[in-house]
Amino acid sequence: MITKTFILGVAGGSGSGKTFFADALHKALGDELSTIVYQDNFYIDQSAKFDHDGGSVNFDHPDSLDFPLLAERLKELKVGHAAAVPIYDFATHSRRPDTLHVAPRRIIIVDGILIFHPPYVRELFDEMIFFDTPEDLRYERRLKRDVEERGRTPEGVRAQFLRQVKPMHDQFVEPSKKFARTVVCDQGDYQSALKDFLKKFTL
Repeated sequence: MITKTFILGVAGGSGSGKTFFADALHKALGDELSTIVYQDNFYIDQSAKFDHDGGSVNFDHPDSLDFPLLAERLKELKVGHAAAVPIYDFATHSRRPDTLHVAPRRIIIVDGILIFHPPYVRELFDEMIFFDTPEDLRYERRLKRDVEERGRTPEGVRAQFLRQVKPMHDQFVEPSKKFARTVVCDQGDYQSALKDFLKKFTL
C-alpha cells in the first residue's frame, strides 16, 4: 500500500495508448485515491501561429510546453497542496483564463508524450512507464482523433505527422524510453502493467 504521495509518469508517442492506460488506471483506482495531470494542459499560447490545419505550430517539440509550470504544480501536489492547472483551449489555441482545480491525492498520474524529456520534471516521478507502439498504429490513432475530435482534415493530419510528429518522436520521445522502468510493447504487456500497478497501489 502506498502511504505517501506517489507520482507515476506515463509517456509514449502520440497514439501509443498511454492516455488509454492512464485513464483506465485512474478509473480502477478511483477518484478518492488518484487523479490525472495531463501534459496537454500545459501548452503555451499558440494562437498567433495556428490556422485551421496546423500552420507552423509544432505541438510535438518540448518548447511548445510550459514544463516549468508543470514541475511547479507537481511539487505542490507532492506535498499535499491543491494545484491550479491551466486549461488549454484547442479551438482557439490559447490558455483559458480559468484553471482546473486538482486536489492532492495519494497517487498522481501524469500523462504526456514529452514528460520524460526535461530532467527537472523527470526527477519528480517515483516511477515511469513508456508505451512503445509501432508507428503505423500510432498514426492511425492520431488520424482518427484529430479528424473526429479536432476538426482536422486527413491531408493536414498526414502532413503534420510527416513534418513534425514523426521527427519529434524520433528526436525527443523515443530516446526518453530509456528512463522508464516499465516498457509496454503489446496488449499482453498492457494488461500485465495495469494489473501490476493496481496491485502496487492497492495492496
